[in-house]
Amino acid sequence: MCGIAGYINLDGRDASERTAMQMGAAVAHRGPDDHGSWSAGPIAVSHQRLAIIDATSGGRQPMVAPGGRFVLVYNGELYNYRELRLELERAGVRFRSASDTEVVLHSLVEWGTAAIKRFNGMFALAFVDTLRESVLLARDRFGIKPLYVARTQGVVLFGSEVKALLAHPSLDPKIDEQALVEYLTFQNFFTQRTLFDGVELLPAGTTAEICGGSVHESQYWDFDFAGDGTVQSDESYLDELGHLFEQAVDRQLVSDVPIASYLSGGMDSGAITKVAAQHNPGMRTFTVGFDLRSASGLELAFDERATAEHMSYLFGTEHYQMVLKAGDMERCMRQLVWHLEEPRVGQSYPNYYAAGLAGRFGKVVLAGTGGDELFAGYPWRYYQSMDVVSFDDYVDRAYGYWRRLVPDEFATKLFRPELGAADGSVGRDILSGVFAERMRSGLESPADYLNRSLYLEAKTFLKGLLIVEDKLSMAHGLETRVPFLDNDLVDFAQRLPAHLRLHHPGRTAMPFDENEPGLKRRKYESDTGDGKILLRRMMASYVPESIASGRKQGFSAPDASWFRGESIEYVRRTLMEGDAAIFSYLDPNSVRKLVNDHLEGRKNLRLLLWSLLYLEEFLGIFISGGATDVGR
Repeated sequence: MCGIAGYINLDGRDASERTAMQMGAAVAHRGPDDHGSWSAGPIAVSHQRLAIIDATSGGRQPMVAPGGRFVLVYNGELYNYRELRLELERAGVRFRSASDTEVVLHSLVEWGTAAIKRFNGMFALAFVDTLRESVLLARDRFGIKPLYVARTQGVVLFGSEVKALLAHPSLDPKIDEQALVEYLTFQNFFTQRTLFDGVELLPAGTTAEICGGSVHESQYWDFDFAGDGTVQSDESYLDELGHLFEQAVDRQLVSDVPIASYLSGGMDSGAITKVAAQHNPGMRTFTVGFDLRSASGLELAFDERATAEHMSYLFGTEHYQMVLKAGDMERCMRQLVWHLEEPRVGQSYPNYYAAGLAGRFGKVVLAGTGGDELFAGYPWRYYQSMDVVSFDDYVDRAYGYWRRLVPDEFATKLFRPELGAADGSVGRDILSGVFAERMRSGLESPADYLNRSLYLEAKTFLKGLLIVEDKLSMAHGLETRVPFLDNDLVDFAQRLPAHLRLHHPGRTAMPFDENEPGLKRRKYESDTGDGKILLRRMMASYVPESIASGRKQGFSAPDASWFRGESIEYVRRTLMEGDAAIFSYLDPNSVRKLVNDHLEGRKNLRLLLWSLLYLEEFLGIFISGGATDVGR
């Protein structure tokens, strides 16, 4: 796990290795073990190393192929590198190290871009061909590792984080106002935009070749939940899932340093820990809980430490935990925003603390991310859009649900007129644009619309979760591995029939507010036991039945109560003062009314308040020029 950065001058001017080093230094936290740089002609790259496999100098980057024509900087782990290495050795390739980086390099030299389709792992890479003066950028299938790209003043910049790009003198930090509208619509980015004007996220499963003054993107893989027409018995599916799950966890245990695991009270992290602990007795596990003394109502169920402790006892792990209190959000916010950069999918500061806890004890941790998105873990979401009659009807329904923060009818009041957010047509078009053309037809049954919802979730919500997971773990020099996003396991999950995901694929939707996270259990799960049907059956072999059949909790702090209680002065000080930076883009009176609606108990707007607090800090750090010393 590492950080990469670099650039190419499109007009052929010589690139500066010193500048590339400065770009790499901006993400030094991603690789505290070593660093390197390289330049030739118009291209310069740099690398920050977190040594996991082959910690010797043989794994150093940038890595240059014999003969000097090809150069690689690479961030990630390739879990099938041993198999690919054997194939390359049979073809006559000689290796100088035991690293997976060298396997990636020789695979690209021998097989070209076709090699990328054969990689099973997480990666973002830049592959330089000095003869052609070209750079090939690529991200893994699912987008586990980020890679940002900007084209400005005749230069293409790329890096693991936006900070690396901002370290280049050609890029000035400016806010993308349309991205701001997008975020305040979805609390996420459904497009590849970021809050930084001119900076985009290279799509998952995509390559970009920069050569001859042009940039050509090509998608080599995409999600497809429609299945392949295979019909099996339920028991056959169950047996296959068990085999693929254990295989995925086993694959991701490859490491030259100890591996730990997050352990919440849920079945996904619990089952991963169970399998991993069989190979690593006494492995470390980590849980973050919440001080609930000032919580109320459904928030009282948010702490899962007791269940995690029980599983730790059953699996024989060395268990560590920490408890978050109301003031912890304010205490970490500046560092959190610095590391996360553009915000994604909900209150993420508990993830920052969880990664900090795990990072004190090692370099690698396993996480359960992806289990819900692959196996239909959010039934209340899918039911919103399964009783529709056309794709357009589906988009309307899905947009109504995923429009998280600012309702269309309020947009004219909240956004400044120059932001062009007067109606919801742009937001609806953004959501519709997520779908590939092949996903817009062949819709005949609730199962078809379920598959569309899983596709939408994987392309947007999962994308956001993975960005949060990567950046907040790397903030602490920690590599997070996600066994559910193994190629073979994902391929299997995509072909499951609907009845092995949901009990009631034709169920009628009920109103639901994401600001009230506990309501999903009462409205959808407690009366149906729905979601992740096959996965729950399999999980009963790994975790206690009460956990396998339990309801999804999620990783949320009781912020609705904290915002009205211990954190109320922080909210008022940040969002109610007349000189708040967000008032350059949002109407002050509208912001104050929404904030007061929450603080005085008229509405639960915890998601919006978090987003506004984050944006205020973001503007102060990145746009107003105060970011130089934040990460030091």
